[in-house]
Amino acid sequence: MNYNKRIWARSMLAAAAVAAVSGGAFAQGAPIKIGLLATLEGPFAAGGADGMRGAELAVRQRGGVVDGRKIEIIKASSNATPDVAVNSARKLVEQDKVDILVGPLSGGEGIAVKDYSKSQPQVTFINGASGAQATTLVNTSPNFFRFNTEGAQWMFGLGKAAMDKGYKRTMIIAEDYAFPYSQVQGFMAEYCRLGGKVPLKAWVPLGGKDYSSVIARIPKDVDALLVILGGADAVNFLTQYENSGGDKPMMGGSITVSQDVLNYKGKRRDSLVGTISAGPVADSFEGAEWKAFVADYKKNFPVSAGGFPSPSLFAYVYYINMKAALDGLDAVDGDLSNNHAKLRDTLSKMVLKTPNGDVRLDSNRQAIGTTFVTEVVKDSRGELTTKVLRKVDNVDQTLGMKKEDFKMGTRDEPNCP
Repeated sequence: MNYNKRIWARSMLAAAAVAAVSGGAFAQGAPIKIGLLATLEGPFAAGGADGMRGAELAVRQRGGVVDGRKIEIIKASSNATPDVAVNSARKLVEQDKVDILVGPLSGGEGIAVKDYSKSQPQVTFINGASGAQATTLVNTSPNFFRFNTEGAQWMFGLGKAAMDKGYKRTMIIAEDYAFPYSQVQGFMAEYCRLGGKVPLKAWVPLGGKDYSSVIARIPKDVDALLVILGGADAVNFLTQYENSGGDKPMMGGSITVSQDVLNYKGKRRDSLVGTISAGPVADSFEGAEWKAFVADYKKNFPVSAGGFPSPSLFAYVYYINMKAALDGLDAVDGDLSNNHAKLRDTLSKMVLKTPNGDVRLDSNRQAIGTTFVTEVVKDSRGELTTKVLRKVDNVDQTLGMKKEDFKMGTRDEPNCP
């Protein structure tokens, strides 16, 4: 090799080295690593698996490529506990060296991963399905974004629907962690204002198996129950309540009427017919974009291959958060330089097109979007599904209240005995 060729070769090696470490425009051909964190163990395992399917669908719709760069998905699992979620996030970030992390699923997990994100400014974190208010309402992180509305926003309108049904006194049965606190706040803020009473809240542990003591405490004078349990917890409670002869009308939290619960087989399914609820999805919504999304989900994940008859809440929410990540990357031509400065600015200002309407973020990088008030019904095939009773657009995190009048949900707040 002559002198000029050696100089040329060295310059090419140097350029390659710069491109490998810069993360900017020089690395157009390098894959973009996205960590995907969901709950694949514990009570939400079925929902977590469907969340993975929703995120994968967003990637498949782009052919696995953004701006000519391959999207490399690295998966990790949690069990709905904050410590395990952070450990899984830490592996994705510090060992697998992901550029973006999408996840986690559960409320307490989301708060913990948000807090962890503050120590990793080189990574952009986008929520999975976590719906606790505190994730974005307090102690915010500049590199954590949530394109799904959260638990309180999901329950907007259910308080009025309950009063319209004549449910003036309601007992609440909910899991004892951040997400159900948010769901209860979203329900009670409106319900109490309209004159509804909640004489008893029963907080139960996540992953509970025996609900006999809770069932024994149900007051005779309540008009209905609001049950905010998800996954296997919801199935266990509903089965035990039915076996005990319970006959109170029931309302459901958003995760209680998701397809991962409605798809369970058995006699107790019939007891859910007529249950009113609220959330970011309604299975039988007639919107063209929603119907196209459902059709694409069924094509990619048929029931015979483990999918549900309709995408669950978790599939939908993971889908829109992964779509936000990919749309943002496309808008900045894959530029992740300067700690993702262009990407984060774009995400903050983005109007995300979703199957259920446009989503935009507030100053805390929290979604403002659509909520559906729904009712569980049987379709023509005998499958349980949710129909739309009311659609509410542009629901913000303070539920239309003035900030000074809004109080975040806790075990004790709100209170209208």
